[in-house]
Amino acid sequence: MDFLAVQGLSFGYVNRKVVDDISFNLGRFRKLAIAGETGSGKTSLLKLIGGRLQPLAGTVYFEEKRVPGAAEKLIPGHPQIAYLSQHFELHNNYRVHDILDYANKLAPAFLDHVLKICRVDHLITRKTDQLSGGERQRIALAKQLLGGPRLLLLDEPFSNLDGFNRDQLWDVLADMQLQLGCSCILVSHDPADSLAWAEDIIVLQAGKLVQRAGATEIYQHPVNRYVARLFGKYNLFSTERVRRLVRPEDLEPLLQGQEGGIDCVFVESRFLGYGHEWVLEKEGEKIRLHTSVPPPAPGSRVTVGIKPGAPCSLVGDQF
Repeated sequence: MDFLAVQGLSFGYVNRKVVDDISFNLGRFRKLAIAGETGSGKTSLLKLIGGRLQPLAGTVYFEEKRVPGAAEKLIPGHPQIAYLSQHFELHNNYRVHDILDYANKLAPAFLDHVLKICRVDHLITRKTDQLSGGERQRIALAKQLLGGPRLLLLDEPFSNLDGFNRDQLWDVLADMQLQLGCSCILVSHDPADSLAWAEDIIVLQAGKLVQRAGATEIYQHPVNRYVARLFGKYNLFSTERVRRLVRPEDLEPLLQGQEGGIDCVFVESRFLGYGHEWVLEKEGEKIRLHTSVPPPAPGSRVTVGIKPGAPCSLVGDQF
């Protein structure tokens, strides 16, 4: 049996299912992301996996043993499955060292090791109300790791962090997996987090699992408009009875009127830092293109084309 097996899992309330008959397996040392719009059931699924909610139906098996639901235990949760909330709760007015030393279930030297991995060894004499948000996040993560979990559930770990602390947490997670060998499941509302980090991605829509694939497959070959839009902007082109999904970075400006190109009207440009997003219009439909080419004047006629070798996705009429 797999390291983690989720079988027919459902959860909800009288009038609405939040998680609807979800099944998947996860191998050990894998990195899985759960993606979906707000209210799609991501956090509920994460808590069900960790035994922190009681399912209406279905079962979670962890290392071939059933994970009890929240209603079956006095203190919900599984000792080898750690859950890091996006709120990373820490008691106020406690010294960092005292909190972490109490949480450490392994050898004393393990505490020092985790402190270095989480980049918080310089904070152990501080009290929790003297910490920044990024520091609190990494200390909360260290606290979870000191229990020696084999599976770590991360619920929106980047949602309250600035760019510097996000980058630092990325480094911490990479070192954690390399040095501690902990499997991870991450929930994020930011598609860039999932695409950059995960080996596999599960996409939820209204509580149902609509696609599971690797990051490249999810981005280049989404199964429907919902998945396509979740992971970025896209264009739909119909040529010779074939409909193609093309991401903005897979289009390029051509010489005006060039054969095989698509003639459009330039509407506006948005600066992205690494280049520009051109917003074009053709027969009332918006087309978006990412390029380093300086934009023309609004109202100009331009021709664009699909880059040679671009991984365009064929889609059906139902897309």
